[in-house]
Amino acid sequence: MPLFKRINFLIFFILISVSASAQKLLTKRSTFYTVIGTSGAKLNQIDDMLADRGLSGLRNRYNTLGLGYQARINDFVLGLELLHNRGAVSEFDQFRINYRTSRAMLNIGYALTEESNFQLIHYMSMGVGYLNFQMMPKEQPDNLQEFLISPEEGFILREQDIQKGSQHYGNFLTEIGFQLSYDFDLPGRPEALQIISQLGYSFSPIEGNWEMAGVAFDNTQSGAFIRVGAGITLPDRNFFYKDAGIGISLIRGIHFTHAEKFNAYLEEADLEPLDGMPSNWGLKITGETKGLLYGAELYNLALSGDANSTKKHSLNSLRVYANMGYKPIQYRNFGIGALAGLGYGNIRYTNLSTDKPDFAELFEQRYFDGYLKNSGLMLKPEVFVEYGLPMTKRKFFDLVFTAAAGYELPLGRYRLAEVDMASYISAPYLSFGIGVRP
Repeated sequence: MPLFKRINFLIFFILISVSASAQKLLTKRSTFYTVIGTSGAKLNQIDDMLADRGLSGLRNRYNTLGLGYQARINDFVLGLELLHNRGAVSEFDQFRINYRTSRAMLNIGYALTEESNFQLIHYMSMGVGYLNFQMMPKEQPDNLQEFLISPEEGFILREQDIQKGSQHYGNFLTEIGFQLSYDFDLPGRPEALQIISQLGYSFSPIEGNWEMAGVAFDNTQSGAFIRVGAGITLPDRNFFYKDAGIGISLIRGIHFTHAEKFNAYLEEADLEPLDGMPSNWGLKITGETKGLLYGAELYNLALSGDANSTKKHSLNSLRVYANMGYKPIQYRNFGIGALAGLGYGNIRYTNLSTDKPDFAELFEQRYFDGYLKNSGLMLKPEVFVEYGLPMTKRKFFDLVFTAAAGYELPLGRYRLAEVDMASYISAPYLSFGIGVRP
């Protein structure tokens, strides 16, 4: 495997150098897409420990759901992917054992061919991730006060805990792969529907980065993968549309809400409250054609802190939206528009013990941590202003600055045990973004 990786790196950088010197005519393409897939991930140390106890090992695969963006200038490809991976569930006594990981990956690649509507891309990825491994009961508690007084239901191990906020992503990860895609033209539209397949290998290059409780979990981040997906693309032949483009932005915002109702339960159980207003880090992908806006958005809200001298806790919520909208005002580089989003949201409260034994003892004792979760649909209206700053003399892309304000509405009660958390989720927000648009 090391030789294969070195050869791929060498080929990749040679092709980039050749492309940089050979290309004369500027061509551009941008795409946003979603993918699903599968990969293998055998947890050897845990399986050996289970075998010593006469138990079968964990299922050695995980499923992937991802959101991605890709821009191509000439044959050079640059993209970003957010991938969520969920391992298969194994049951033991009244417990469910499973793991999940998520990754933020920067893709750098080279278009080996661009024949009509067909593309073949070779790429490598560098990024960061998060890992959650847990052994928890099959059923969640139905009384919040009883749960907070005694939250020890199982155990949870986390490395680079994004339940405390997306800024906690970490530990270096890489991928090497190939992407095949084909465009299907949409009648009367400059955009095309793109069907995507990806094949490659993901791995953690630094040994021991994903060790928890004395067990190496590196294999949860390694293995051959296959993914398929679909998205919207603006092929290079349609980039003559002056007002058509697909851009991506990193967003940072604050939501004007407080967990007052939930904090009352925490204080009654002699736990520290979760103070402040939740802030987010996220990603927004927006396409535009003649003022019509479309795209996707994902961000993560978090409150966290010490629950007491031996425990820490967090209140986390993930939001994923599909957006549609219109931009009625565009004067030179300045624009004003509105979006409406329909999507998915969740809420998760976690209570973790700060001192746990090594895994073998942890597996026997089990009762250390607990969590509550719920999910549902979300709706939001939003208005925004933006300013696009052209970069370089050939205007390869615009650097886009955005400010947005909106209001989120939960289409459900989002209960934690019997407590309705919809009032916490329903709130106005303000966010700022910086991104690129080819």
